[in-house]
Order: sequence, then structure tokens, then C-alpha cells
Amino acid sequence: MDAELFPRERTQVAPGAVHVPDWLDPGRRRELLEACREWARPPAGLRTVRTPGGGTMTARQVCLGRHWYPYGYARTVVDGDGAPVKPFPEWLGELGRRAARDALGEPQAAHREAAYDIALINFYDAGAHMGMHRDSDEKSDAPVVSLSLGDTCVFRFGNTETRTRPYTDVELRSGDLFVFGGPSRLAYHGVPKVYPGTAPPELGLTGRLNITLRVSGL
Repeated sequence: MDAELFPRERTQVAPGAVHVPDWLDPGRRRELLEACREWARPPAGLRTVRTPGGGTMTARQVCLGRHWYPYGYARTVVDGDGAPVKPFPEWLGELGRRAARDALGEPQAAHREAAYDIALINFYDAGAHMGMHRDSDEKSDAPVVSLSLGDTCVFRFGNTETRTRPYTDVELRSGDLFVFGGPSRLAYHGVPKVYPGTAPPELGLTGRLNITLRVSGL
């Protein structure tokens, strides 16, 4: 993966949806990983998400700013230890704004100073995946920012009408950025597969971390 014939290039996967390879430099990747490790500690730490039907998500999750649970937001971990959710740091919001600008160009006036205030951090081990879903519990249509650390995955980006085709499979590697907004803001998306053992050895992570930044509008 380090010596490719054709370097990976930024790609518009759909209108308003852009993949930027290697957006995070190695230093920022390590800093973000250490922050994720602190956020994952209890109280209000990494948890298994249970669905209303009684099932469980295979990717485990921790939230910042507001706690997401199917299908809403709360100030405390209502489906876990009940502790207050950890605060959303200002530097992470600035990272989200910069990511949206870099991926989409100068954003629309309404999103020029979008106040990112929620983070959902998902941890995928070797057998974890994420079904097709939409990020539709927010009251804002500001772009969603997704950052990847660790193992490579298949990220399936679909359409706004159905969980099925048409969709595009994108390989997301450690350090990659994916942003979706505008006409793609409510597109279905998921992670059908993670490739174990593909994380850069120097990062010191077994598994995959996905940091998703959103504007709640709440």
C-alpha cells in the first residue's frame, strides 16, 4: 500500500460527497488516537449500542457533546452507565470546519461557521461492520465529517431513497477524510467490511476507529 503505481486522489463520490485520502498527517493521527483512548475510558466511555429490536451493533461507540442512542440525543448515557456525556472540545470543532472546507471548498453561507458540536466515535474490531443507515437525528443539514484511523475498511455510500443500490464502495484507510453534505447529506451509508491487520504499524492501533463529526442544530 505504501508504494502504489498510481497515488490515490481526492474523489467526488456523489454530489456533495468527497473522499480525501491521507488528509490527516501522521502526527495528527497519533494525537487523535490518544484523544480517542481517553474518551473511551469510563464513565460515559466505550459502550455496546443496543437497537430497539433487541439486537446489538458490532461496532462499539462513545459520544462527545451529546449522547446518541437509537434514535435521538441526550445529555447523559441513557442506554449505558447514565453518566453525563463527555464535552465536545473546541479544537475538534475547528478540525471539523477545516475538513469540510478542504473537502467541499468554500461552503454555503449558512455553513460557513458551522458549529460542530457532536462526535460519534465508533470502534471496529476484526468482525465488526455497520449496516446501511442515514444520519438523520440532527436538526442541521451541515455536512457530516468522517475521519478514519487504523484498519482499512470498505465504506459503502448509497443514495437518499433506499438502503439498496445504487451505491459506491470506497476504500477508507488510516488518515482518510470523507465528507458528505448538500444533496448527499441524508444518503444511506455503511461499513460492510473491515480488513484486519491493515493499520499502519507505527500508529499502534489494532482495529479501526471512525470519528464522525456533526452539527446537532439542537
